[in-house]
Amino acid sequence: MRFYSTNNRKLRSPLQHAVLKGLAEDGGLFIPEKIPQLSAEFFTSSMSLSFQEISFETLRPYFEDDIPVDILQEIIKGAFNFDAPLVRVDDKIYGLELFHGPTLAFKDFGARFMARVMSYLIRNSDDELTVLVATSGDTGSAVANGFLGVEGIKVVILYPSGKVSEIQEKQLTTMGNNITALEIKGVFDDCQKLVKAAFVDKELSQQMQLTSANSINIARLLPQSCYYMYAYAQLKDKEVVFSVPSGNFGNLTAGLIAKKMGLPVRMFVAATNINDSVPRYLESGRFEPHPSHQTISNAMDVGNPSNFSRMLELYNNDIDAMRKDVHGVHFTDKQTRDIIKQVHQQYNYILDPHGAVGYLGVKNLEAKSPNNRNGIFLETAHPAKFLDIVQPLISEEIKIPARLQQCLDKKKQSIVLSNKFEELKSFLLS
Repeated sequence: MRFYSTNNRKLRSPLQHAVLKGLAEDGGLFIPEKIPQLSAEFFTSSMSLSFQEISFETLRPYFEDDIPVDILQEIIKGAFNFDAPLVRVDDKIYGLELFHGPTLAFKDFGARFMARVMSYLIRNSDDELTVLVATSGDTGSAVANGFLGVEGIKVVILYPSGKVSEIQEKQLTTMGNNITALEIKGVFDDCQKLVKAAFVDKELSQQMQLTSANSINIARLLPQSCYYMYAYAQLKDKEVVFSVPSGNFGNLTAGLIAKKMGLPVRMFVAATNINDSVPRYLESGRFEPHPSHQTISNAMDVGNPSNFSRMLELYNNDIDAMRKDVHGVHFTDKQTRDIIKQVHQQYNYILDPHGAVGYLGVKNLEAKSPNNRNGIFLETAHPAKFLDIVQPLISEEIKIPARLQQCLDKKKQSIVLSNKFEELKSFLLS
């Protein structure tokens, strides 16, 4: 399959180019030239399939022209060697727990798959590949873990100084080996802007091979569609709503792709914190990105989400068509804290600040349009990653998983840079 730029439908590239470049030459994001359709029979039979089998059928149409089927099966088997269970929280509300991977965040799915795909694509190359990635929280640690020790690839992670949790920072700054962490004096939007500038800089492109590991990379975005398919298979019900806590909107975009492939979804909720550029667009019809604001759901602190351009492309810039599938809503930190406390008291379930926003999204849609349907919210990170926020609210000690505790015992290693591009460029060239 070939992929085109969201800035120019005529600019089409093969999979290897799209994955290894990350961003199109014109600054657009790659998107599949067509969305393959899965049969109704597949969705019926998926209820008896494993997560790996469902993932293979979901991803095969995009990758089989470039990666042999047996290799793709091995990539999926190695990347998705942990579960994504659907857990009942409320009467008709379920949490899709995406934090059972090595870094306890949903980013593990895309990062581990992408690392293995890239490793295969560069297997015959003598040139070193540099993965440049901006993170507002969990992306950095997932990418660092996924690419750790991968031959021929080095990873440079940019994160906003003082704006990620202590555990998140320790996870992405203690890997060493082929992983370098850059602590940027600014906000996530600054980190993302720096990464985008690096990809379109001619001098950098001439002297080094750069690619991205953010959800702007198509190889990290597509595998995220798989757990929507798996959630539906576990639920065994045709009427479902997905509420997606959203920041850069890769997760929601992956869900929309799953729907375009045939997944029977009634509605998606684009649930954000006060960084609400997309919910405001869905209400007003105008996309007016604002500088990001810091919140307790820090991985969602994105004022100008990159994947919004892909969302527009999926709906041919037709806002009315998008509104039929996507309901936008935002919540404050107070609302997020209140629901964490309430859900724990009523159902003995511990939400992290991002899953809490997703849970609120389900409740909001049900209040506006009650029809007794099943609601699934994405629980994107283990609550232990946000001890300082969650633990005081539930008055209960949260046990820190061993792999997180190991990070806390290590020494942070980061290089502090300003948010000026020339400083990043100088570092990369050195």
